[in-house]
Amino acid sequence: MDIKEVAMIRKLKSGEYRLYSRKVDPKTHKRRNLGTFKSREAAEKHEREVQYFKRH
Repeated sequence: MDIKEVAMIRKLKSGEYRLYSRKVDPKTHKRRNLGTFKSREAAEKHEREVQYFKRH
């Protein structure tokens, strides 16, 4: 598995988890926020949904 294929999920100070895009946005040079979730499981589930959507 390539390093880019690892989901970017970071824990915020509020205790929530934020999902970031795998690629850096060329305009801002930052990762795009793909949503904030109450639990890591919810963020991982959404990451799988995003990857499914990209391929179907």
